[in-house]
Amino acid sequence: MNARRVYLMLWCLISAPLLWAQSTGREVTDQQLIWVGYHSTLELNKGWSLNFEVEERRFINPDRQHQFLARGQVRHALGKNWDAVGGFAYFLQSPHNPFATEVLVVPELRLHIQLDYKQPLEKLMITHRYRAERRFFRNTAGGELADGYTANYRFRYRLGLEYPLVKLGQQRLKGKLSDEIMVNAGERITHNWFDQNRLYAGLSYPVHKNVSVEAGYLKWFQQRASGNQFYDRDIIRLIVSHKLDLKRKEADVEI
Repeated sequence: MNARRVYLMLWCLISAPLLWAQSTGREVTDQQLIWVGYHSTLELNKGWSLNFEVEERRFINPDRQHQFLARGQVRHALGKNWDAVGGFAYFLQSPHNPFATEVLVVPELRLHIQLDYKQPLEKLMITHRYRAERRFFRNTAGGELADGYTANYRFRYRLGLEYPLVKLGQQRLKGKLSDEIMVNAGERITHNWFDQNRLYAGLSYPVHKNVSVEAGYLKWFQQRASGNQFYDRDIIRLIVSHKLDLKRKEADVEI
């Protein structure tokens, strides 16, 4: 796969949902948010690692929580640039309307399996992520949490590009561009089989050999359950990533 085909695929993923919504004259609600998160990776031994993520997602004006998430996953290298991943996430979902007077927070439990593929092309790194999720939403009744959960499936594909840019100090600034499309499946899904599209552009810089900081802009376009209403969200994203290599520590002790 050459660079031209990758760019064409990325453009198709980005433009298709947006053009479809605009052409059908749907109702679109604009929102602005900020996402702040901490991601860590524990390298256990050859081919195995643990990933942990904590993120706080908030509306900007007014300042109110939109989502909180905590995610853990196990990663195993399959060889030839393929990784297999399995994980679990805990979400807290506040109302999608930051001006809502009712502030019921609904928990969501999420299981996922995933395949990652890295495709180097000279200095450009092309990444592919295929993820299948089983989502469990806490039931609600009368504006309060009720017993039990309702579940559905979601399937996600993300195409990413990473490229080293200018050298700042001893390290290089890295540019990132990605687009991810998500589709729903299950008995509860009637009008919104297309869930959302996320277009992202960001910059990443290693401030330490094990710590990097990433800042970027995310365009989150999501279809609501009604089918004819959408959210168009502009998001500032700030992430600190921390890697701990436990294999190296074990080797140092043996020496």
